[in-house]
Amino acid sequence: MSRPQQAKLTTADHNGVSVIQSQAHAASSSSSLPAAVAGLQQVPQLVPADPTAAGGKAPPPSKMKKPSVDKDSEEYRQRRERNNLAVKKSRMRSKQKAMDTQQRVNELKEENERLEAKIKLLSKELSVLKDLFLEHAHNLADNVQPPAAVDGASPVPNGGPANGQ
Repeated sequence: MSRPQQAKLTTADHNGVSVIQSQAHAASSSSSLPAAVAGLQQVPQLVPADPTAAGGKAPPPSKMKKPSVDKDSEEYRQRRERNNLAVKKSRMRSKQKAMDTQQRVNELKEENERLEAKIKLLSKELSVLKDLFLEHAHNLADNVQPPAAVDGASPVPNGGPANGQ
């Protein structure tokens, strides 16, 4: 089986870009490729028509030459006035947003201080309650007497009557 030969066809586009297409041709009539394979070998490529051109790239908008504007015209004056109002409005919105953010920061700082004070208060309360509990548990442990083996009598509760009434 022989390799297919590549023939290049060049067509010019109206944008100054050439399109190169390669087509597969069989070397002999006995070895023909299926149409699907031949279709895969056709690859269009875009290349600049003038290789000395600047890579085919357009200049960025900032580098493009702007049409000259008559600064004394009514249209120019109106556009400047609209632009000045838009800038003023934008700056006012920006200042308002900064003021709102600062107000929110102040509110959150105040809330944080209140919560920290509450934490201190609750921590002190917890400490007091813990001390009371431990003191009470210690007193209970001191008041518990081991069961007396004498006469099978049960221990007498704190200051209660000895006859069980």
